[in-house]
Amino acid sequence: MTFSQLQRFFWICSGTPEHFIEKYPTEHSKYLGIGATIFFTALFAALSGGYALYFVFAGNPFAGLWGLLFGLMWGLAIFNLDRYIVSSINKTSKGLKQFYQASPRLVFAILIALVIARPLELKIFDKEIHDRLKQRYLNDQNEQIKKVQSAFNEKYALELSQIKKYQDEYDLLSADVNRLREELKEEVFGSRTSTTSGVPGYGSYAKNKELVVVAKQTRLEYLAGQLADLHATMNRQKTAEGINNQMMLSETLLDKKAATAGFADRNWALGALAHASDDVSSSSANAILFITLLFIVFECAPLIVKLLSDLGPSDVETKETEKRIIAQLTNTAYFSRNRAIREYRIMGSKIGGRRAKKYLSNKRGWGR
Repeated sequence: MTFSQLQRFFWICSGTPEHFIEKYPTEHSKYLGIGATIFFTALFAALSGGYALYFVFAGNPFAGLWGLLFGLMWGLAIFNLDRYIVSSINKTSKGLKQFYQASPRLVFAILIALVIARPLELKIFDKEIHDRLKQRYLNDQNEQIKKVQSAFNEKYALELSQIKKYQDEYDLLSADVNRLREELKEEVFGSRTSTTSGVPGYGSYAKNKELVVVAKQTRLEYLAGQLADLHATMNRQKTAEGINNQMMLSETLLDKKAATAGFADRNWALGALAHASDDVSSSSANAILFITLLFIVFECAPLIVKLLSDLGPSDVETKETEKRIIAQLTNTAYFSRNRAIREYRIMGSKIGGRRAKKYLSNKRGWGR
């Protein structure tokens, strides 16, 4: 495509008839810039829409194809909207009337810019979004495990309280048995303390202490058996209810889940990133704001250029041509030659023109 062809393409994109622009060299650059801005806005819209729909169909083998098709459709829709918005501004209006005409179009352009900007922001901050999603999924997994365990503890509160009771007694008794064994050893070896006689040998004091140790050891073994049975029962119940299957996601699984997250999750992560209070998130929030403002300016640029530019000869000719065509089409005279031409001739058709002349000659003949 040569420069002349590219220039004509951008003129078409601007929404003003090409032959009007071509007649006036002073208008070439203005409409080249307007048309190029409209075209590249539509291009960004196509990329944005395709990227957004790609994540909507994430996991589908045809996600790329659907994203491509939707991107093309979305880009064409935005192109036509922008082209209409810019071409509908009447430059022949005076003063604030142009601004009043353009104000609804400016609001609409801002809305389009916000829609276009969001998916592209998701792509720009992809790494930060990925980390934020991993953190969220990990927190969600923790909360889920806590909820399941809490429900299980409520359901088996009696059994768990019995385990705690036996465990507390077992711990105290175990410490007591160990203490009594040390005292028995000191009694046999003749070490004099506040709890021993100081007489070496296996005497009556040693026998009494040994009986106490044996009795406590028997109770200790009973408690150990009860605890083992209760723990085995609770483990069976946990397995039956899926408690033992609850586990934290590994780093690999977290990465995989974050990589295949849908558009809604990624949009949430970007919002959380923008509203967090840490320094990194504050910096990202400022960057998101500036990117959004950049797209708003980019989308409104054709309108602003059209509003700020002086009234050009192509604008005047376009307006005069519209007035002439409207006056011709709204002529209500029954014998008007223009009406006869409209009824019998398609614009530019020679055959229709001969029919119109024949019709007019017949009308004149009838009038004699």
